[in-house]
Amino acid sequence: MPSNEIVPLVNSISEQIYLSLKSKILTGELAPGTRLLVLEIAGQFQVSQAPVREALERLKQEGLITGIRNKGSVVSNITSKEIRDLFILREIIEGYAVRTTMPTLTEADYEELEAMIQRLEKSVEQNDTLQILELDMDFHGFFYKRCDNQAILELWNHMRTKVMRFMAISNRHHTTKMLADWHRLLIDALRTGDSEAAEAAFIEHMHAYKFIHLD
Repeated sequence: MPSNEIVPLVNSISEQIYLSLKSKILTGELAPGTRLLVLEIAGQFQVSQAPVREALERLKQEGLITGIRNKGSVVSNITSKEIRDLFILREIIEGYAVRTTMPTLTEADYEELEAMIQRLEKSVEQNDTLQILELDMDFHGFFYKRCDNQAILELWNHMRTKVMRFMAISNRHHTTKMLADWHRLLIDALRTGDSEAAEAAFIEHMHAYKFIHLD
């Protein structure tokens, strides 16, 4: 992790460190099992240990790192079994979220979704992996937020980072240039007014990534 890397403009040193480490984990630059040493990271960013510990705690809460006895913080592993389980759950709850949200969508909502896709296109052009993943999750998260089911929203918030991590792995096997077009096809499906067709389109979209093997 070079100390002169470019990081996004953010509100705190802790946020800078968190975003930098998160990006490296999602892109695979920091592989599962990699130790994250507080003193080493503090030296690389030329900061005290406190913001590093704050950043590591956030990553731990998201499941990207874990604490191992006598090793400290290490990048957590992710298995094909975990991903299969997540996709089964996601198909069920995202299908519900889409069906429930669809009748309430307004033109302003479609404009908001299109704006996300335009930002996604720019992130793809800039090869900004973390931003690509965040915007992809924001697009799908829109439906979890709008379906008016707190339990489903909490499930999504809990699994969002794991889904992002798998999407990062999948994007190494799929071209990201098509992401915007794929999401516009989802909007087209929503505009038909056919809830079954829209749900099927979202599930098919997920299946494009489902069969990547991790172990």
